Amino acid sequence: MSAVPRVLIIAGSDSGGGAGIQADIKTVTMLGGHAMTAITAVTAQNTLGVTGVWPLPAKAVIAQIDAVVSDLGVDAVKIGMIGSADVAEAVADRLAQPDLAGVPVVFDPVMIATSGSVLADEATIAAFDRLIRLATIITPNLPELAALVPGASTADSTGIAGAALSLAPGAATAVLVKGGHAPGDIVTDRLFDGDGGIAEWSDPRIETRHSHGTGCTLSSGIAAGLGAGLPLVEAITRARLYVRAALVAAPGYGAGHGPMGHALGRAPFDR
Repeated sequence: MSAVPRVLIIAGSDSGGGAGIQADIKTVTMLGGHAMTAITAVTAQNTLGVTGVWPLPAKAVIAQIDAVVSDLGVDAVKIGMIGSADVAEAVADRLAQPDLAGVPVVFDPVMIATSGSVLADEATIAAFDRLIRLATIITPNLPELAALVPGASTADSTGIAGAALSLAPGAATAVLVKGGHAPGDIVTDRLFDGDGGIAEWSDPRIETRHSHGTGCTLSSGIAAGLGAGLPLVEAITRARLYVRAALVAAPGYGAGHGPMGHALGRAPFDR
């Protein structure tokens, strides 16, 4: 384990800087890690929505991963927007190679942007299965959980548990179900593995429209913690606290779903 955890982020670029690679880099840096990237797609987006998506070829994504692994090394991997089914399969093949054996993988199965724009087609979602099996933890929100487990009910805790456990048939992959899309003043996130429920976090909802990138930030924060050697529950706890602090510190930019305040309202370096 390196003194500064090296986190490889495999995700898409958000031109508005609120989510995607941009949010991931900020989060990993703020939590003491070194962020490295393999960009899967370029998007044109702002707080109002996504106006264009251009996936990169699978060979370009793998070349970025190879460059990082061969020289800098990797302590944890975070996967976000995957771009295409071809990239999903290629990344799964690459993660299964010996030089990444034992490296914790956090998979955020990004499908829909906060604005409602679709970021993964049916073929790409169908290709998520191998990435799920390779992941240490996956972090779906309630709509993503419903898409990953067709026919499952996510309207109550029993349905959520059943759907999550169907994605984690063995203890190798944990599932953190994010509860932000559920109604109510309390947001509850639940962690499951093949043995059932492990942990649960509940906090008052922070009322704000500036919540773009919460999922990216949470999953990157977890990866930074795992890369630093934190136990899974502790890594999640720290990442959740950071997300909440960043929501409170949102600068208020944009006319729609604005970015959070990843720097927490401070200048981390100010001579």
